Amino acid sequence: MTGFDRADAYARAAQEDRSAVRGRIAIPAELRASGTRRFHTIVSDLSLSGFCASSVQILHPGTVCWLTLPGMGPMQSEIIWWEDNRCGGAFDRLLSPFVLESLFARHARRGQIQE
Repeated sequence: MTGFDRADAYARAAQEDRSAVRGRIAIPAELRASGTRRFHTIVSDLSLSGFCASSVQILHPGTVCWLTLPGMGPMQSEIIWWEDNRCGGAFDRLLSPFVLESLFARHARRGQIQE
């Protein structure tokens, strides 16, 4: 699948995902782009299909990366956008709703969950 196809698939999944729980959080994590060293980040938005995180490293759309959240193994994803030291990524495999709910329970900012 090309970057364009993946971005298109992500856009569809993200729109379908709007009925699922998503919201603003603050999870310390690690992000590693293919061919680079991992770096610390803060995931500020999370859904079943993707995330938004801080990134001082410029990550171009289509870059394959791995996001590691506390207590979890690296999750492969693709960068969809990067702007103003923030990036948005689409997971290769959707998160389990149970995992997402657990992460929100531990890290959500009060009053910021959107359904």
